[in-house]
Amino acid sequence: MGSAACGGASDESGATHVVAGFYPLAFAAEQIGGEELEVRNLTPPGVEPHDLELSGKDVRRIADAKAVLYLGDGFQPALEDAIDSTSANGVDLLDSVRTRADDPHVWLDPLRYAALALKIGDVLDRTPEAERFSARSRALDKEFRLGLSSCERHEIVTSHAAFGYLAERYGLKQVAITGLSPEAEPTPRDLEDVVQRVRDAGATTVFVEKLVSPRLAETVAREVGADTAVLDPLEGLTEEEVAAGEDYFSVMRANLAALRKALGCR
Repeated sequence: MGSAACGGASDESGATHVVAGFYPLAFAAEQIGGEELEVRNLTPPGVEPHDLELSGKDVRRIADAKAVLYLGDGFQPALEDAIDSTSANGVDLLDSVRTRADDPHVWLDPLRYAALALKIGDVLDRTPEAERFSARSRALDKEFRLGLSSCERHEIVTSHAAFGYLAERYGLKQVAITGLSPEAEPTPRDLEDVVQRVRDAGATTVFVEKLVSPRLAETVAREVGADTAVLDPLEGLTEEEVAAGEDYFSVMRANLAALRKALGCR
């Protein structure tokens, strides 16, 4: 499954069709590709990308698109199966960054996201546009570095283990209630261990997510007497966020504000 510059798969208007597995990839492609690119985000607003199910129409779009942008390693199994079963030009963007322990959540590290953008620019033959987009992501990295440079606490308690790259980049430690998949259900013993780790860390906030049930996170928060707050893994925007004009950068800045408050940063 290779990549190539876009030069076909166009409609009568001249737009080039690209398919993206979920929001962060679709957003970058739209910003880099401009008006001549029509991007189809396969994951609807408010849906977890892990849970993506494809219709026959989706599979035809995947087969016919000039490029299909996705993250491999089983992040969206249905999409990988569709790419493998068709002649689709699948572009696994994980190949363009350093990864850790089968963790696909690379977009939550602004510098890795910048690298993804450069790869997308190569695929779309939009290198100058990709470089400008990457510069925005590198500027976001500087905001995170400054904002998290002096904090009382360094442990972030998350609903699932989506924030490993972000934690690694900024000297934080992730304490995750569930694993890399948000659907994973911890055993009672696992939950007891998490509660003890949260107590040992002295965390005052347990982070919940918008697209995942807060039940387990709220349970842990009650057990340790902590508050809850939203830390968004940006796997998809809600319909309300889309309508309000939110995007990757605004949500990441909201995440930074939430982290600064939870960690007692100065």
